[in-house]
Amino acid sequence: MQFLIFILVYPFIWIFSILPFSVLYFISDGIYYLLYYIISYRKEIVLHNLKLAFPEKSNQELTIISKKFYRHFIDIFIEMIKSFTISEKEIVRRFKFTNIEILDDLVSKDRSLILLGSHYANWEWIFNLNLFIKNAKGYAVYKKLRNPYFDKAARESRERYNTALITTKNIIKHIEHNTKNDIQSIYGFLSDQSPKSKKAHHWSTFLGRKIPVITGSEMLAKKHNLAVVSFTVKKVKRGFYEATFNLLAENPNDYKDYEITDSYLKELEQVIYKQPEFYFWTHKRFKHTEPDE
Repeated sequence: MQFLIFILVYPFIWIFSILPFSVLYFISDGIYYLLYYIISYRKEIVLHNLKLAFPEKSNQELTIISKKFYRHFIDIFIEMIKSFTISEKEIVRRFKFTNIEILDDLVSKDRSLILLGSHYANWEWIFNLNLFIKNAKGYAVYKKLRNPYFDKAARESRERYNTALITTKNIIKHIEHNTKNDIQSIYGFLSDQSPKSKKAHHWSTFLGRKIPVITGSEMLAKKHNLAVVSFTVKKVKRGFYEATFNLLAENPNDYKDYEITDSYLKELEQVIYKQPEFYFWTHKRFKHTEPDE
């Protein structure tokens, strides 16, 4: 059944992905009106998240942010589909790196590193990083898709740019293998998700709320002496982005436990406060908070 679904659906995805951006964004505008005004997809969750993160803003201000978010939300999924067939020339033109020398310096020192990102702007297109970093293998940690055929197609589309998708279940094994065999690597994690409260090792303040946060990437960095770098993505205009790197810890064991994680969250907060419409608000960002809240 999964294969049948794949062979019926994937050709339409592929045909959709080869359409020019002008056509895709015209379609995106139409989907926005359908999703926001007719289906009202998760509008209550989005507004609830925004109210918690921005209690000082009026309902009118939050509605404006919400509408901007939904337009961007649809664009992101359009751009994800476009990723299946986008050319190297086009991805390089649309997703630029402002200070890649930070990574070049670490790689020149024979360091492997963890790259921390979030569900902000377009995080997907950073898979073209290995077009510029030649001496370190790129890995992106992801949650495996339920349909194995779609999962394979997604992995192959990213691997065109020398970035391998590694599941959360297998990443520890890959890091241990690469460290043991001196394989210089860059491991990309999206670090703004929330773990189950019972499994949380650390609680931190994020967007004004005390929540459990994922700390696995920091612990892996300390165990294997991996430098930690964050990346933030700026939406320059529709379909165009810039990624900026920040060295959080060259020697992670010089920092107290969770200090690196907290620094990253504070950095992400500032980005979100400036342009909240580019953060993903459709998930229940604050479903776990401290009991006294």
